[in-house]
Amino acid sequence: MDDKCIMENILLTTKGVCDLYMHGTIESPTANVHSVFENALTDTLDLQKCIYKEMRTKGWYTTETVPQQKIDQVRTKFTATV
Repeated sequence: MDDKCIMENILLTTKGVCDLYMHGTIESPTANVHSVFENALTDTLDLQKCIYKEMRTKGWYTTETVPQQKIDQVRTKFTATV
């Protein structure tokens, strides 16, 4: 397994943990439990950002720029449905 594959796995796992913490935060029965999940979510989101930045720096996570016209089309579509 190469470094890129390892980083992809770590990123996917971290995103999964973020999802679990988010649901824990939303469904917390008490303020104390909510706070613990919320703090864990914030910390994990920060970790996810660091992993993403490192992968992007190495060229392992590429994104493409979307033309403004497509953004405007989507905005118009969803604004009309609201």
